[in-house]
Amino acid sequence: MTANDAAQPTEVHNNEAERRYELKLAGRVVGVAEYRPAGPSIMLTHTEIEEGHEGQGLGKILVQAALDDARARQVDVVPMCPFVAAFIREHSEYLDLVQPQQRGMFGL
Repeated sequence: MTANDAAQPTEVHNNEAERRYELKLAGRVVGVAEYRPAGPSIMLTHTEIEEGHEGQGLGKILVQAALDDARARQVDVVPMCPFVAAFIREHSEYLDLVQPQQRGMFGL
C-alpha cells in the first residue's frame, strides 16, 4: 500500500511476524500499528509514530491502511487503541468493521 503525505512517499505493510502494520517513510519504519488476532477479528492495540514525525498525518495514513487491509481480509476490528477508535469515529465508512455490540465500548 502506498500513500502520499506532504509529497513524501510512504509505504504501509503488514509485518505478520511482528503482528504490526509498519509505515515506512523513505524506506525507514517511522510508525507502527500493533495488533493481536482475536478469533475472526483483530484487536488494534497500539499506534505510534516516531518522535519528530508526529503531526504530519502519518498516523492517519497508517490506520487507514490497517483498516483497509482488515476489510480486504474480511476480518472485524476491535479498536483498543484510542487513536484507532477516534479515526473510526471521524471516518464512519469504517464503522462496519466493528461489531455492532462492541461499538458502544469505544464510543462509536
